[in-house]
Amino acid sequence: MEQVAFIDNKPYPIEKGETVLQFLRRNITTSYVPTLCDAPNLDPFGACRVCSVDMALTENGNLKTVASCHTPIVSGSFIFPHTERIERLRKNIIELVLTDHPADCSTCESNLNCELQDVAAHIGIREVRYEEGRNHINQHKDTSHPYMRSDLSKCINCSRCIRACDEVQGQLVLSMAGRAFDARVIKGMDTTFADSDCVSCGACAQACPTGAITDVFESNSVKGLDITRTVCTYCGVGCNLDVAVENGKVKSIRAPYDAEVNQGHTCLKGRYAFSFYNHPDRLQTPLIRKDRNFVLATWDEAYAYITQSLQEIIKKNGPDAVAGISSARCTNEENYLMQKFIRAVIGTNNIDSCARVCHSPTAIGMQKTFGTGAATNSIKDLEKTSCILVIGANPTDAHPVTGAKIKQQAMKGKTLIVVDPRRTELARYAHYHLQLRPGTNVALLNMMLYYILTESEEDIEFISTRTEGFETFKKDVLKQNINELERITGVDKHLVREAALAYAKANLAMSFHGLGVTEHTQGTYAVMLIADLAMITGNIGKEGVGVNPLRGQNNVQGAADMGCQPYQGAGYLDVQDPEIIKKYESFYGREMPKTAGLTIPEMFHQSIKGNLKAMWILGEDVVQTDPNTQMVVDALKKLDFLVVQELFMTETAKYAHVILPATSFLEKSGTFTNGERRIQRVQKVVEPLSGTRPDGQIISEVMNLMGYPQPPYHHAHVLNNEIAHIVPFFAGVTWDTLGKNGKQWPVLPDGTDTEILHIDTFKRGKGKFMHTAFKESNEIITYAEEYPYIITTNRELEHYNSGVMTRRTPNVEIVTEDLLLIHPTDAAKHGIAEGDMVCVISARGKVDIRARITDEVKPGILSSTFHFPEVMLNTITSNECDVEALCPEYKVVACRIRKSKKAK
Repeated sequence: MEQVAFIDNKPYPIEKGETVLQFLRRNITTSYVPTLCDAPNLDPFGACRVCSVDMALTENGNLKTVASCHTPIVSGSFIFPHTERIERLRKNIIELVLTDHPADCSTCESNLNCELQDVAAHIGIREVRYEEGRNHINQHKDTSHPYMRSDLSKCINCSRCIRACDEVQGQLVLSMAGRAFDARVIKGMDTTFADSDCVSCGACAQACPTGAITDVFESNSVKGLDITRTVCTYCGVGCNLDVAVENGKVKSIRAPYDAEVNQGHTCLKGRYAFSFYNHPDRLQTPLIRKDRNFVLATWDEAYAYITQSLQEIIKKNGPDAVAGISSARCTNEENYLMQKFIRAVIGTNNIDSCARVCHSPTAIGMQKTFGTGAATNSIKDLEKTSCILVIGANPTDAHPVTGAKIKQQAMKGKTLIVVDPRRTELARYAHYHLQLRPGTNVALLNMMLYYILTESEEDIEFISTRTEGFETFKKDVLKQNINELERITGVDKHLVREAALAYAKANLAMSFHGLGVTEHTQGTYAVMLIADLAMITGNIGKEGVGVNPLRGQNNVQGAADMGCQPYQGAGYLDVQDPEIIKKYESFYGREMPKTAGLTIPEMFHQSIKGNLKAMWILGEDVVQTDPNTQMVVDALKKLDFLVVQELFMTETAKYAHVILPATSFLEKSGTFTNGERRIQRVQKVVEPLSGTRPDGQIISEVMNLMGYPQPPYHHAHVLNNEIAHIVPFFAGVTWDTLGKNGKQWPVLPDGTDTEILHIDTFKRGKGKFMHTAFKESNEIITYAEEYPYIITTNRELEHYNSGVMTRRTPNVEIVTEDLLLIHPTDAAKHGIAEGDMVCVISARGKVDIRARITDEVKPGILSSTFHFPEVMLNTITSNECDVEALCPEYKVVACRIRKSKKAK
């Protein structure tokens, strides 16, 4: 029997777990119940009492005034939201609030965008009967931060900002000091935003109902402006953004509360770091190199030069003398066009992208074990899981919204296991931090598997019904010398045992891994062992479990899906399979290449050898971000012809023969696919900057000039239809049906999408156990004696990869340079003080980096970023690659250090 409650004596169905306020809003959309302390992404709090209603538990029961926001709805109860005494109560509350609020609405930036103003108007406040208060009126404005602002004279003590900081970001920066009438919001130990531990996520500013906490963009003042929903261009979380436009320019960005990915939250990059889009440094005309200088050119001149040069090179050297590098910063449609251009027009499989560079070990490892290389579950499953394993990832910096969600679950008591050489932010919340030596993931995972087997904690039923190869795998694992693995990893075997058993015994366990797993010589094997760990414990095919790679850039998943790798075309189809070749030839109407192409490292080697003559690079700064910078530069210099499509004059663009000015994500439409396989609409917010063109338009125009009849690229929906006919798991994807929150592939022809993979069976049939023993990196074997330290690379929250975009935003005022993390023992040994310049030397070269002395790393281990071209950290990284996927080994670099002769 349906349970009901009554609103003004009329029955309405109730839903399990909802509050009175939720019940009222769901059933009586025309009946306004005011609130001030309530927000869609915060837990009920009951501070303001403006939402109070009269409630009786039975038809003739006594009426009781309750705060509807945190009172559970009860079956058979009677709710009266607008009785005379309730209206008097609300009016009295608001009048009291206004006694402690400055009457400067006409000059306040939140005027007409203020919830207090709206509530007061709705309740009918025309005058305040009480004397003016004294509490917050003399508070000083805080303008110390590049983004955050506060004027706490406008604060109404609703605590929304504090709860947003606690419940959404988990940073615990804001709190309430004082009691009663002297209560006030403070930052940290009553300091400024700039001096606090604020991470600039803006959750407090979005939550504030008045103008007490805001930002430099006045992002709460958006009424009457054009709002366009799109997807963030930074990491693989795929946050939805509501972008406000005023006079044709981006004014501000907020996070929509109804976004399934980010639920009203985003990091400082997504919310605030957008000013790069119209920065004076933007390229706004094609450039052609003449002699040693770039000269301005028209689009027609640039296109003519490109087509003539490519055709001459192909005629003289064959199509395999040309290569293309696509970009995970670009849309699915643009990546699809790029690989189609290289394959169907140029005639080679020499197409690669940073998606393969960073996560090819994930794709190959999971394809071999599960049958598909994508995340098995959705991020929302964090709410269901009971144990979280984070290995080789620092999501609070690199994937901030997902990182905040993981941190929230750990703060609520769920078991968190962190495997990382650095004591990351999540490691501080972890029950188990396995601080291993860089490059020893395979050894540590073998230890975990060993203890699960010796303690008989494997899931026998799942193994017997869903997998194959277990007995051989078990024998290989149990052969491991656990004491030797303890020595190799540097992690106490007893701690590893505790962590392994915590994972195995958990009701539901979920793993996340990042580039700290993939960017090693044994990256693919480590991914396979993570898959083994999930299968051996039955943590696959249901809510709250799975293996979930954290994708580095915004469209890593999509670039791979679209075929931007040399051995698989669109839809991960094998480009060397005769049947697949026939399928592509029929679809594209051209003869297709028959052999796999070159990966990015192979492209550079072949250029240096003189075999690769031309390259087209789409939105990638390989000089700054790829390993062994000098080798990359040598390879680019050796090319006869290099085309670069970019927003700015990057380190890579400096070596181009032609530079084509492209558009940012705010100036075009398309789709991105986030790390949980969610295909989402990217919608044009503003018109392209004068002189620039969308990447897809550029590629399609060149395709036509080179004789291929590619339809003009005016909108993504045309290519959506083409992609749906060649990529099997995009079969039901159309622009219109993606809606606000997108769809998770595989999307069936009827539009049904898939939140969880491998529910009843794996893509390959049965999951396959695959064991690999630890093998030391050649980098260590070859150079450890001469170069006794190991430096590993990481990211900072404020910047993104090469920093080409974030360095052109106020983020650069927060983090101004790359820093070298060094343990106090090592610093003392070399006479290095905090802030000193340190010379870091490897077999490839040397760089000078400013020291940050910290115990976040162990003695003998160093860590830094490559966000700033002033350092060019990849000068010292190596050519070592994953043995299966040729993914560069950024995470293990043998080096030595000394105090630099450079001044501080």
